[in-house]
Amino acid sequence: MQALVYTFIALAAVAIGAAASFGLTFTPANAILVGLVFAAICVMVLERILRQRAENRLERAIEDLSRLLATDAQAGAVLGQRINAMADLNIEGRLDGVEADISVLGTVVRQVAEAVAELEERATKPQPPRGRMLSAPEEPEPPEPEPVIPLEKVYRALDDGRILYHVQPVVTLPQRRPQGYDLVPRMLLDNGALAESAEFMPRHHGEEALRQIEALALVEAVTIARRSRTNGQPVTLYVPLSRATLGDAAAADQLIATLESNRAIASGLIFSIGEADWNDLTTAERALADAILRKGAFYSLLGVKSLRMDIAELAARGVQSLRIDAARFLAEPEAFTDFHSSDIASYVARFDIRLLATGIANEHQIIELLEDGVLLVQGPYIAPPGPVRAELLSTPARPSAPLRRAEL
Repeated sequence: MQALVYTFIALAAVAIGAAASFGLTFTPANAILVGLVFAAICVMVLERILRQRAENRLERAIEDLSRLLATDAQAGAVLGQRINAMADLNIEGRLDGVEADISVLGTVVRQVAEAVAELEERATKPQPPRGRMLSAPEEPEPPEPEPVIPLEKVYRALDDGRILYHVQPVVTLPQRRPQGYDLVPRMLLDNGALAESAEFMPRHHGEEALRQIEALALVEAVTIARRSRTNGQPVTLYVPLSRATLGDAAAADQLIATLESNRAIASGLIFSIGEADWNDLTTAERALADAILRKGAFYSLLGVKSLRMDIAELAARGVQSLRIDAARFLAEPEAFTDFHSSDIASYVARFDIRLLATGIANEHQIIELLEDGVLLVQGPYIAPPGPVRAELLSTPARPSAPLRRAEL
């Protein structure tokens, strides 16, 4: 291509020289000089254009190379981050999760096989005539007994400062070390005896008394938590909570203000709320529960009747433990879940939620719960509620006053 251009320049120079010689009557020497000057100028212009093209091509190549190097650098950074992340992975924990998934999957497959075998067996047997009841209807659960102490006496006890809080430990198996302490309300009667919470805690039309009792529990919990933190032995406390407090604006504001002023110990407070109250929370009460979670506190659901629930959602809303009745769980595990009883604890633990078996009455229950992987327990066999001791020893002292049924 360049040869053609140079040939064209030479022919143009000859034409310019001939035109200068014949048309402008230049001397042959001057005409040749004009042709050479024209040819030199054309060559210079051509070289300049070619040089600019080469420089532009080189700049584009450098820019492309810079982009490639930047892309390689980003890829290297991402690779480094992935390598660091892989180095920080808890492989053992992930393997435990995979093992739990495999165990649950094996249980499901086994249950499906058993169900198919049962269906095939039923298909080979004669069916009862239509219209006959195949099974008896489930009996409704008996209602909880009403408190035997009138509400007026409860208000009088609140005014006199005779509502006390004892602690009952929640222990971790198999070492049976205290994981936390339940705050258990009791009423000091006129004759010096102590009434259990079931005997005086209002259930209907006693929201104001319930709010006052729960406010006392929060004050007691903050006092114990601050003292234990000062002694270098921080403890976890389960504080009773209900919709009576969450649904009252003044009580809710006081609760949030207390947590805000005690953020240092808020992570050691777990609010115990009944499963029915938790499921019946209104939108405003749910917003308040989320605000409590943001202050650092957590939740424990009481009286859980079934584990067929959205565990991931509970974990996201700050639930750390689900309390189940130990006797019912061991006698009727199918009433709680479709999983095998030995798999449900590991499945729930994947979401950082733990099962807490209550009402432990003998050593046999502890052994069976250990086999099922339930490691948090509480009950009279472990330790009864007792007065708060300054150092909160692993085995709380027994109540100083004798416990008996309250007399009207």
